Amino acid sequence: EVQLVESGGGLVQAGESLKLSCTASGFTFADDHAIGWFRQAPGKEREGISCISTSDVWPYYADSVKGRFTISSDNAKNTVYLQMNNLKPEDTAVYYCASIIAVSICPATAWTYIPSYDHWGQGTQVTVSS
Repeated sequence: EVQLVESGGGLVQAGESLKLSCTASGFTFADDHAIGWFRQAPGKEREGISCISTSDVWPYYADSVKGRFTISSDNAKNTVYLQMNNLKPEDTAVYYCASIIAVSICPATAWTYIPSYDHWGQGTQVTVSS
């Protein structure tokens, strides 16, 4: 069974950085796949943040995080990372990773569409204080 586990969340002050990890089991990153990062604040819809795949030359980013967040992957560790710099209070949310199995690219028109993804992690809390 595919499982995704997020880690690295915590409490930071505005302007500081965090690096989130998403470690997968049940498949290996050497196989075709895509991994997306999402976040959800209380009372708000889940928001797509970024996506990376086995063959994408460039990853996708939401406008709200472009230039501040960087997604990367380490196939040997079966892990995708989200480096978050210059954090702002509006970044406070539960952050989730999600997977699409047996695809070579992030879906160009649907990478932020929740039903595109097959599996989800449990989430990790990120809180940014002013």
